[in-house]
Amino acid sequence: MRGKTTILLLLCLGLAACQDAGNVSRNTPYGVDASGTAVDGLTVGHRLMAANEPELALKAYLRAAGETGIDAEVLSSIGSANLALGRLGQAESILRRALEMDPTFVPAMNNLGVVLMERGKTSEAKVVFQQAFALDSGQTDSIRENLKLAIARTDAAVYDIPEETGEFRLVRREKGRYVLLTQL
Repeated sequence: MRGKTTILLLLCLGLAACQDAGNVSRNTPYGVDASGTAVDGLTVGHRLMAANEPELALKAYLRAAGETGIDAEVLSSIGSANLALGRLGQAESILRRALEMDPTFVPAMNNLGVVLMERGKTSEAKVVFQQAFALDSGQTDSIRENLKLAIARTDAAVYDIPEETGEFRLVRREKGRYVLLTQL
């Protein structure tokens, strides 16, 4: 009889313990207060980007997209994380989508300009930076510096003299007359 009472007592204690944990989800890690409020995924992602953790920031931005939906700010954040990870093609297409949603979103414009500069599309980057600078009214230093760099690179590309390749040939045409030929 005593054994049956002990088993019954343990069973009741076990059920009582399960009832205490009724508000905790099965997926909640041990030691986490499930009744607390979660921090927004965008905020977490921005903090992780500031801490130079773009891979984790990308995951936080994707979580934010699932929680709040996709808008220009979320797409711009995902694009900037891809830019930091060196995924230039993905970053460019995502940032272009962000600008389709909101053509006046300056951070997406600035990041798109950076991507275009990295991909060697300096003249398009210059135009994008000019638009961002105009929309921002010249208040952000990083956009101003990016625009200056894009202008300098496009001006340098216009005035660069092609390197000498050494492919000149001296050809005799007639008596005492020579022509210098090159592969241009």
